[in-house]
Amino acid sequence: MNGRQYQSPPEHDGGLSHDLPVLARRRMIRLMAGVSLVPLVGCTSEENPSASPSSSAGSSSAECAEIPEETAGPFPGDGSNGVNVLKESGVVRSDITRSFGDSAGGTAEGVPLTITLTVVDAASGCGTPKKGAAVYIWHCDREGAYSLYSEGVTEENYLRGVQETDDKGRVTFTSVFPGCYPGRWPHAHFEVYDSLADATAATSITSTSQLAFPQDVCEAVYASDGYSGSVRNLSGLSLEDDGVFGDGHERQLATTTGSARDGYTAALTVPV
Repeated sequence: MNGRQYQSPPEHDGGLSHDLPVLARRRMIRLMAGVSLVPLVGCTSEENPSASPSSSAGSSSAECAEIPEETAGPFPGDGSNGVNVLKESGVVRSDITRSFGDSAGGTAEGVPLTITLTVVDAASGCGTPKKGAAVYIWHCDREGAYSLYSEGVTEENYLRGVQETDDKGRVTFTSVFPGCYPGRWPHAHFEVYDSLADATAATSITSTSQLAFPQDVCEAVYASDGYSGSVRNLSGLSLEDDGVFGDGHERQLATTTGSARDGYTAALTVPV
C-alpha cells in the first residue's frame, strides 16, 4: 500500500507490555461507573455453526458463559486512547475496507475477508440472539498498521466500522485479512454495545474482546503478495504463547473457511 514498508512502529501494539496499561485504565473507568468486571469465559455449542471444531467437541449449550474480556489495545479509536471514530458520520457500515470522511481516501488492500459475529445472551445458554445490539470492530492492515494511529495511516480510518445486530444477533463486515506484526498472533478487536446509539456515542461498552485466526489459514494468506513481513513475524509466534490468547483461545478462535485466492469467511459466536 502506497509503497510503505512492513514495520511495527515504536508505539505499536507489542503485546501485554502495551495492552495491560490500557486494560487497567478501561477497568478503572468501568469500576467507577459501577460496572462489575466478573472473570469471563466464552460459549460454544455443538449446534453453534460459528464454534470452532476444537471448541465444539464435547460441548453443549449448557456450557455457555460470556466471551473472555480482553484489552482493546493501544489503538481502539473509541475515545479511550486519543481519537474517537465512533462519533464520526459514516462509521456505521458493513464494508470497512475503505476510509470515509473528507480527510481520508485510502483503501486497505489484501486477501478478502468476511467477518460474521453472532451476539447471543449468555444467561439464556447462548440460545437467545441479542437483536438490536451493536458491534464495533477494528484490526490492522496487511502491513500491520492501525489506521488513525500508525505512521503513514494517521489520516486513514479504514478497517474500522460499526453495525447493529439483526434478528439473529448477527453482524457481517467486509474486510481484508490482517497482517501479523511482531509480538501478537493475528487477530481482530471488537466491542459489543447494548444498542447502536450507545456505540455511536462511545459509551456503555458491554464487552471488549478479540478474535483469533487459525494458523493454517494465516500461513495460506501470508504466502500471498503483500504479506511477506507476516511470514517472518508469524514464524516466531504461537497461540499458546500469545499474551492475550495464551490463557485459552478455543472460545475466541474463529471458524474460518475459504481460500487465499477467493477470500475467507470467519465466524464467531459472542455471548454477552
